Amino acid sequence: MAQLVLIRHGESQWNLENRFTGWVDVPLTAKGEQEARDAGMKLKTFRFDCAFTSVLVRAKETLRLVLEEIGQTTIPVEENKALNERMYGELQGLNKTETAQKYGDHQVKIWRRSFDVPPPGGESLKDTAERVLPYYENRIRPALLADKTVLVVAHGNSLRSLVMQLEHLSKEAVLELNIPTGAPLWYELDASGEITGHRYL
Repeated sequence: MAQLVLIRHGESQWNLENRFTGWVDVPLTAKGEQEARDAGMKLKTFRFDCAFTSVLVRAKETLRLVLEEIGQTTIPVEENKALNERMYGELQGLNKTETAQKYGDHQVKIWRRSFDVPPPGGESLKDTAERVLPYYENRIRPALLADKTVLVVAHGNSLRSLVMQLEHLSKEAVLELNIPTGAPLWYELDASGEITGHRYL
């Protein structure tokens, strides 16, 4: 059986500051670095064949720390902007609480969690999925169909769009989906690439 492990990067500086981050390249906090190492501790029994990540430093650094922790720093790693966080447009850098006070909690929740409503100048989850899912089909899924064990380290929304596809979630269900930082999400897949089991480790 093929295995896929998804990890949202550890806490970043703007996660800590409660800011919309998007494509802005911000580093991990000390807590984020520890979350990455803790994720690695949970993956000691895994032998990964390859890994995929975004081009943003918070995801790349999380992956590096995980691979160091499990002693697998020589596996092939592919970086691609298709796995980047969704682009938050005019909201990038803004404090989430202050933005909610300005636009209202309901509107900000729609921007953050809905499937097809983008923030001003940014991407919706649907837009994000339109780059994540073709990349998954073309680069990640073939490795899984070859019975490989694959690690993907990316971002809250790029992973939400992938989980929505893998678990066949509705637009309504994905509204409530939140993927915590540094928590490995394990999937087992059959020969056709369908999920046969999944859980947080």
